Amino acid sequence: MSANPQWDISRALWVARLFHLVCGVRDACVTPFLTLYLRQLGLAAPWVGILMGTKHLIATFWAPFCAFLAKSYQKRRVLLIGSLLGSVGASLLMVLVPPLDRDRPCNGSHSVTVTVLPPGVALTVNVTSTPEPASNRPAGGPRRPAEGTGVAGADGFRGRPGESGRESVSHLPGYSLGSVHGARTTSGVLHPTSSGVTGTPGAAAFSVVSTAVPLHAGGTALASPANQSAAKGNAQALDLSLEGLRWTFLLSLGSLVFWELLSAPLEQVADDSLYEYLDFVDATDRYRSLWLWRLLGTSVGVCGIAALVGKLDCLLVTKGPRGVVHFYGYALVSTVALLVSTAFPVPLCRRREPSYRTGKALSLVGSDARLILLALTVLLIGAATSAVQNFLFWHMKDHGSSELVMGFSVALGLLGEILLHPFKTPLLRKLSKVGTVGLGLGCLAGQLLYYSFLWSWWSVLPVQIFSAISHGALWWAVGASIEDLATPGTERPLHAMFRGHFYGGGASLGSFVGGFVGMRFGLAVLYQACCVVLWLWLALFLSIRPRLPRERKINYSKLLAVEASDTSDSEQGTERDWLVKAMRDEPSD
Repeated sequence: MSANPQWDISRALWVARLFHLVCGVRDACVTPFLTLYLRQLGLAAPWVGILMGTKHLIATFWAPFCAFLAKSYQKRRVLLIGSLLGSVGASLLMVLVPPLDRDRPCNGSHSVTVTVLPPGVALTVNVTSTPEPASNRPAGGPRRPAEGTGVAGADGFRGRPGESGRESVSHLPGYSLGSVHGARTTSGVLHPTSSGVTGTPGAAAFSVVSTAVPLHAGGTALASPANQSAAKGNAQALDLSLEGLRWTFLLSLGSLVFWELLSAPLEQVADDSLYEYLDFVDATDRYRSLWLWRLLGTSVGVCGIAALVGKLDCLLVTKGPRGVVHFYGYALVSTVALLVSTAFPVPLCRRREPSYRTGKALSLVGSDARLILLALTVLLIGAATSAVQNFLFWHMKDHGSSELVMGFSVALGLLGEILLHPFKTPLLRKLSKVGTVGLGLGCLAGQLLYYSFLWSWWSVLPVQIFSAISHGALWWAVGASIEDLATPGTERPLHAMFRGHFYGGGASLGSFVGGFVGMRFGLAVLYQACCVVLWLWLALFLSIRPRLPRERKINYSKLLAVEASDTSDSEQGTERDWLVKAMRDEPSD
């Protein structure tokens, strides 16, 4: 063991790798499946978009602020331990949020779950049929259900034709109560209102069109006391549904905000601590490969937790939504990460650095047109990626995918990024940084277009391998461009600003807008719209970027080559200069 354990680099690197691996498993337990759990609580797409947008917004501004305070007061280890310990309890608060439908089947089938309604209210649950026009049926004959009618799910999105119309009627926020005409006595029928919802979109927008009242030949209803009591009981049931939805949304928002306030600073504080620890001994080159361990942990964790949910979910909880095992797994792995954090390398002595580097990086972005263009690109990437992260599992669930298939699709993209990493330098050299950004944007737009045409539970798997380019190679090119455009001392603040503020702000904006667009037009239209926006921005980016003015910088390697040629009689001395060779191997823009 080293005489000074603070500078035991090999031990520090092993602890950091283990910490990144465990944190990757920890994040994979909940983060990919969070919006799916919110859907199972009974929340529609707009409310899920608001919740996820708030989550991204808190992480964007709260994490840098906490990292600054922890560095200023030398409380990084306290913040690491407190964040992990607090997130254990905060994550379990989500389990206590009451769903709109407390009863659910645990035998793996999609059986009918019907809530008992007040007396006197007749409710028919068959929503797959729509009345035929009067011209297409015999006079006086019964109406036949029209074929090929889509079914709107509990989230308000219209499902595929031919699917079962039996749904749980206790938490259908996107349905209105209509009536079946052409009979002596009508019963309330659920009709989907996936578009054109008045009032609050997707928020239990119930409207009583007619109740169960007897009709005479003239079609007029008798205002009898029985009919009035039935209508009153129906309205009370709808009011209870609205009240339950409000409480579910507010409790979910409070739990999610409290959870994010505790867990958001963890990653940035850990990265800053490890970087400064290695920077004291000039070992920051080893820091760049640690992200692979987080991706490896995420790919293992997302498949493992999905397999556990299918086997243990109904054993642990028989009432409420599926998915509580995600939060129990998150709390368990957070406890393991808490133990590892006690040995995480944190520098004891603080190096005095100027406090204006973040402001200097922000002024640099505002003064450089190339950085402004890159910042707008990252903003759009965040907005488009949020549409995938928030609602792709919804889209897969509508096509019959299980959570194990969803987890495997995420793991495919992460493993592809790991396998592509050895080709990072040749890729940037052959395509240049601008070309790699264009390739990444094109692949991301192609993935979004592919998602809009899913046809089966397995159809999402083949395209996931392109995530290695649309996420991995794209961010490599963005990082290389930032390093080229940054001034000395602003590299890390610029990286943190692009990863946190611009990408997080875009993800927040995309979540807010994507929920309402998906509710109003459907998920397929949302993905197609994101694809069109990315293609338009790609064309604009490739046309503007070469025309932007470039500042002429002093090429120190050429100056050294000139000095070497003046002092040396042979050209071989210049060829052996390591700085000249490094300059030749450097990828050009």
